[in-house]
Amino acid sequence: MVGAPMRIAIVGTGYVGLVTGAGFAEFGHHVTCVDVDAKRVDMLRRSEMPFHEPGLAELVRRNAAHGRLHFTTQLREAVTGSLAVFIAVGTPSQEDGAADLSYVLEAAREIARVMDGYTVIVTKSTVPVGTADKIRAAVEAETEQPFSVASNPEFLKEGDAINDFLKPARVIVGADDPRAIDLLRDLYRGIMRTTDRIQVMSIRSAELTKYAANAMLATRISFMNELAAFAEVVGADIESIRKGIGSDPRIGSKFLFAGAGFGGSCFGKDLRALGYMARELDVPLQVVTAADRANERQKKTLGERVLRHFGKLEGRRIGIWGLAFKPETDDIREAPALTLIEQLRAAGASVVGYDPVAGPNVRAALGDAIEVVDEPYAAATGADALVLVTEWHELRQPDLARLTDVMRTRVLFDGRNVWPREEARAAGFTYYGIGRS
Repeated sequence: MVGAPMRIAIVGTGYVGLVTGAGFAEFGHHVTCVDVDAKRVDMLRRSEMPFHEPGLAELVRRNAAHGRLHFTTQLREAVTGSLAVFIAVGTPSQEDGAADLSYVLEAAREIARVMDGYTVIVTKSTVPVGTADKIRAAVEAETEQPFSVASNPEFLKEGDAINDFLKPARVIVGADDPRAIDLLRDLYRGIMRTTDRIQVMSIRSAELTKYAANAMLATRISFMNELAAFAEVVGADIESIRKGIGSDPRIGSKFLFAGAGFGGSCFGKDLRALGYMARELDVPLQVVTAADRANERQKKTLGERVLRHFGKLEGRRIGIWGLAFKPETDDIREAPALTLIEQLRAAGASVVGYDPVAGPNVRAALGDAIEVVDEPYAAATGADALVLVTEWHELRQPDLARLTDVMRTRVLFDGRNVWPREEARAAGFTYYGIGRS
């Protein structure tokens, strides 16, 4: 029945799967999330989150209490009776940059073995162009039940994923079956009270749209970081340049911030996967590969500046503010802070870091390689330099008088150009930004 709540399943309770499942439950649908990790499922049944995302715990708790959101380790329990099953498992990079589809295809085969009627199998994972064809073949080999395959790529920003799901700028639906298109439109009916934000296209177009979006955003960041290096040499200020070009409506102001480089689980992985696809088809995407290379260089910028300033780092203590790859998340995958820590440690420095939520993940990943403290000024105490890597709100306006008291040497490296440069210099600090003289 059009407009009635549907029963759907989400395979995978990672970042994308959990946000998607909780979001659809908030729209009123009956959602079962399935994962092979029994400990994670037990956590979720207690409304304990396996990662930090603002607002997610309350969304899960509320919809579980209302009986709309369930968690299980049994795929049959989740899939039986579901009209749509979303695949939201990992597609990690292989050594050559290609996306590893083994988890996606295995999920498709397992879904096929237990589905009991017409089902729309939807890829929510970021997958290479042509993956839907592989899913279709995998499912056909396992079942005679009727089914459709569709692509519904995610566009969730870590730190603001709930808003992105509940109030999306657009929803991309890739499908060639009218029945699947109608079903997915009905699933997203909760976002269409004012405008129809659903864009329907071919499956291959939808698969490529996700990669294209991330490649464009990553390219903007890498361009600004390269321009920042040029601005420093010629005596220009990248912040003024950012405002100047960002005010052009053809360009816009978003993703124009120079900094320490991007990290996380998406941009780098997707650039490499897109580059691999292009090489395989002999259609090189030189801008995409250049953006990835530029970012890898940029991640080393802060460490190189610290080394350049001090010459030698043996016996030096360096404090780091911000360890997650971006604010409002505890995700440290490919985080620029990890590159910086490696550089500083290799040069003989002792490193102490602070992050509002990512500290435990850094401790687990690096062990004794870094001292992680629970208060920002503890990271600055006795430090020869303080480096801002992740611009959490609480770290944007440092107490310069307090830093004067606790630091051994007054040197600041502002990896996000958010600290008050003139105030810092007036207080006696040596200040280094990105792309600023």
